[in-house]
Amino acid sequence: MKLAAVAFYGLAAGLLAVGLRELLTGFEENRCSMTYMFEYPEYRRVALPRRVARLYPAYGLYLYGEGVYAQETRALKLTGAPVLFLPGNAGSYKQARSLGSVALRKAETMEGGLHFNVFTVDFNEELVALYGGSLLRQTHFLHESIKAILRLYKHLKTPPQSVVLVGHSMGGVVARALFTLPRFNTNLVSLIITQASPHLAPVLALDPYLLDFYSAVRQKWVNQANKLRNVTVLSVGGGYRDYQVRSGLTSLPCPPGDPNKLSLVVTAVPRTWVSTDHLSIVWCKELVLATVRAFFDLIDPETRQFTENSEKKLAVLNHHFIKHPVRLPGETQETPVSISDLPDAWSEVNTLRLAYSTPKEGQPKFFLFALSSRRKAYSHFYCRSNNLEMTSWVYGCLQKNGSSCVFAADLSKGTELLPPYKVLTLRLSDLSSFTHLFVSASNLNGKQFTVECEWQREESQTLSVAVPHVLSFGLTSSDVTVNSSGLLHTIELQHFHQVYQAFRINVASQCKVQKDRLPSVYRIKVPWFREDSLTTVSVPSVTEISGMLHTSRPDNTSGALLQLHTAPNCQYKVSIRTSLPRVLGQILRFCGHMVPVYTAVTLLLACGGQVSSILKSRRATDMSQMVGKGLQPHKVNLPVYILHIALSCSCFQEVWSMLFLPSMDTLPPTFPDVAFHEEETPGEEWVHLLSPLLYIFGAAVAYWGSTLLRLVIRLISLVLAPLHRPSVSRDCGTLRLRTQLLITLCLTVMGGTSCGALSIFASFLFHLYRVLRLQMTERYLRHMLNLAPRKHKEAENGTIDPECLSRSKESNGTPLLSECALQEVRDDLQLHLCLSALFTLPVMLSGPSLIHWIRNLRYSTQLNPDPCWPYIVPLIFVYMLLINCNTLKLSNSKLLPLTSCLPLHLAIIMVTFSPLHLYRITYFLLASLIPLALCCLL
Repeated sequence: MKLAAVAFYGLAAGLLAVGLRELLTGFEENRCSMTYMFEYPEYRRVALPRRVARLYPAYGLYLYGEGVYAQETRALKLTGAPVLFLPGNAGSYKQARSLGSVALRKAETMEGGLHFNVFTVDFNEELVALYGGSLLRQTHFLHESIKAILRLYKHLKTPPQSVVLVGHSMGGVVARALFTLPRFNTNLVSLIITQASPHLAPVLALDPYLLDFYSAVRQKWVNQANKLRNVTVLSVGGGYRDYQVRSGLTSLPCPPGDPNKLSLVVTAVPRTWVSTDHLSIVWCKELVLATVRAFFDLIDPETRQFTENSEKKLAVLNHHFIKHPVRLPGETQETPVSISDLPDAWSEVNTLRLAYSTPKEGQPKFFLFALSSRRKAYSHFYCRSNNLEMTSWVYGCLQKNGSSCVFAADLSKGTELLPPYKVLTLRLSDLSSFTHLFVSASNLNGKQFTVECEWQREESQTLSVAVPHVLSFGLTSSDVTVNSSGLLHTIELQHFHQVYQAFRINVASQCKVQKDRLPSVYRIKVPWFREDSLTTVSVPSVTEISGMLHTSRPDNTSGALLQLHTAPNCQYKVSIRTSLPRVLGQILRFCGHMVPVYTAVTLLLACGGQVSSILKSRRATDMSQMVGKGLQPHKVNLPVYILHIALSCSCFQEVWSMLFLPSMDTLPPTFPDVAFHEEETPGEEWVHLLSPLLYIFGAAVAYWGSTLLRLVIRLISLVLAPLHRPSVSRDCGTLRLRTQLLITLCLTVMGGTSCGALSIFASFLFHLYRVLRLQMTERYLRHMLNLAPRKHKEAENGTIDPECLSRSKESNGTPLLSECALQEVRDDLQLHLCLSALFTLPVMLSGPSLIHWIRNLRYSTQLNPDPCWPYIVPLIFVYMLLINCNTLKLSNSKLLPLTSCLPLHLAIIMVTFSPLHLYRITYFLLASLIPLALCCLL
């Protein structure tokens, strides 16, 4: 039985390891270019009012500078446009150097002396993603910093009226939280750019302050969206390399009709097209360049400050972060364009496809396409060119003179930039006012490039394939072959719209004729969110694409698209298989926060099993056996699922709300606009179906974690044994009543005046010492019984009657007494090992607040606010009482039958209400431990 448990939990741990490996390492290599400083960076501290400095001694405001610029701004007489960088969780204010350095280098090439003043805030590298007590304090300091920055420009004739905020990680959430402050003037900030900021929900909700903060920010931006429509917010997610903040959480919760709130993944940003990890998104040169270019385009030439025009801000951000058309933001070309009449430069194309490479000698060249003969047979006109200069190149002819066009309208606005070339697709139904199209392939500067164009039928260029089921485990594949007679093909991946799906998409290309061709681009396009990913390959080649999603489609209507920008006259074979490692990685990416809940459930049920064993046989069972039996999905997941189904009925919902019960907590947000989905959609059912698997993962963590704990206790007891006098009593390591009360009082006072997590950790150490003494005593008694091998063997096999202690009183045999003492110590050791494993959970959950308190000791000796204050006293009381607990006291307690019934019910409640509120785990554990502690008294 034990071997079977080891094999089962070994397999579960193996699957968990495969999923973790895929989550942490199963992504593309870091293709970001590093940003370098050409001069030594300097951070000049900005003096703040005394009141502000006294209220926030741990924080600071700095101005970034290099070289000559740093010397010129020494007196803080500034003339640029202010930009304020906000670091995130444990982030340094020095992370602003990438943005500041690139902005300085770019300003050197700008006319008129346009430049930026990049400020940065020092938040003392606080762990605000895990401890939410500092978030409101950071928000208030940010408000004071903005006012201090604007005061530096009072000497200008046209001083800036607002500051642009760039927030990384939790810094982006703090930036949006500014608008929740009652005295904040919303005109002080009109543009916010966030990088890898979890806007939808915190990654881990370890304290209520974090959730309260998120709730206040969400309510402000959702309920008062109309008042904040003039504030432009751009949120950029890092992609799959960022395993700390998944990109789905970076979606902004806002009304669907608000155009000023943009959310996207960095892989879809033009001229970037790379995935970044949580830190590299700050210094990734490709993304920093896109940000700085957007900043310079946002400058109003008259005021030399950031524009307040919302339409212009939106146009600039769309240009640099979404589509990147050839026309620069603000350029308008509605009037017809006059084209010089050079007969030799014009060629009329009568074939279905054009492929033209410019000569080395510069010359004007125009290709004319007649629309009248193509309207009925074709639906689109597609053109691409690897001349990446941002110039107009496709026109609609308004007036034709012979074989040339005299007046034309520019149609290049819809051009989209891809890594190797720019592409333009025109719908013929939108070109009714034109008789011809013409493409400019002029290379007056002698630059060589290639232009390829063709007429297309949408129905013939679009294919559909159903992706394999997620339970196919890669054994079956869905194949489709594209005989490329065209330049663009779209494959609709049917039923691919859920985040738990993950595929290996292999694309093999082969051509009959070997010649130089433009590269092929494979693009996974997600219609409901800007999370496209692009892969550029040469032809012929065999390429594997990772098919995964950052967000689910709310309506489940259609799946993602695979666009193939192909080489003509080549064949492309697409094979799609389910990837089990990637599926496991996706499950952990979206539901990993539920594993600690099931770990706590397993340990709680293990302790409940020990209590039941003591109640029935007056003896404790081996800890590994009890933890192994803590996996009971039929008793835990089934009631939760039944409750979930019951809550879909309106009458049950009314009863639920009348009882003032909180909503169920088992569903993580997977939709980009989750704030506006009041009811659960059918696609969310998968989380309930995966609950048994997550339970197995949690049980595996509990099983091997408790095994590791037992091993560590054995090793530590070996080290400490020479420092202690040998004992043969089960009461080793216990505390006298007076000592117990004194320690409890001291720990309570210490928790109230300094940090509650410190008191909890100290209480845990006291109990750990009791376990160590029991381990030493068990080893000592075992060595004593070496002189009685038969009795020792019986004790090892557990064949000694539990009533042997009472019988030993009538016997004069010392060996029998020793065997009973050994059995008693072993029973107490197994009980306290289970309790010790359970006690580690509150310690780990309160760990972030303890770390925050230690790092801020030089500023304050008291943690304020303290998320542990509601349960410090009862938890210390429980820890102290259970130190003196043993199996004899429990077996004689009248409360034991009632106590043995609580763990299962509390486990069900824990799974129902804790996955998105991890701090509740401590409360549910406490509800089970208090009756157990009382059993030691009654």
